[in-house]
Amino acid sequence: MSQLVLFAIDICAVALLVFGLYFPRHRRRDLVVAYLGVNIGVLAVASALSASNTGAGLGLGMALFGVLSIIRLRSTELDQHEVAYYFSALALGLLGALGTTALWLNAGLMALIVLVMFLGDHRRLFRHYRHQILVLDTAMTDHVALVAHLEQLLHARVHAVTVQRLDLVNETTVVDVRYAITAHGLAPAKAGAPARTGARR
Repeated sequence: MSQLVLFAIDICAVALLVFGLYFPRHRRRDLVVAYLGVNIGVLAVASALSASNTGAGLGLGMALFGVLSIIRLRSTELDQHEVAYYFSALALGLLGALGTTALWLNAGLMALIVLVMFLGDHRRLFRHYRHQILVLDTAMTDHVALVAHLEQLLHARVHAVTVQRLDLVNETTVVDVRYAITAHGLAPAKAGAPARTGARR
């Protein structure tokens, strides 16, 4: 009976994680299916292996899911927050399948995972910080001048800059910049700014 309760708690937890947190915030439909499939798949297989009282089989099954997860994450482009949701769904499935002597312990750990994702992925947490790949239409070899130019362009305080490509022939610089938007930077950017941007936040 306690195992069925854990199953129900897991389904409620993953539904809250996916439909209450992830999709309303990020709107990526394909990962909804992935998160639900991972959770229920891990729940089913781990439950079957644990019921067989075969410790080696359970360990092998968990190792297999780990390998499959790594392969899946390497085969498509996922942001770090999407990876976090991915493993949260997997962890919820494991907690729902592997019963302990105290039902409240598994339920509490599931609630903790959902709570951490709610707080860690909240829109108001570090909401002024941004991460972008910028293509500047000028070749800049001076790091200090580059930072000053980016701060003026973005109306922000630049915290880190990595030059990914410097083309002296075509006069372009590709930089990976991490910055915090200032109050002035919240205003619309001026037309004709000397940069083309590819955002990745």
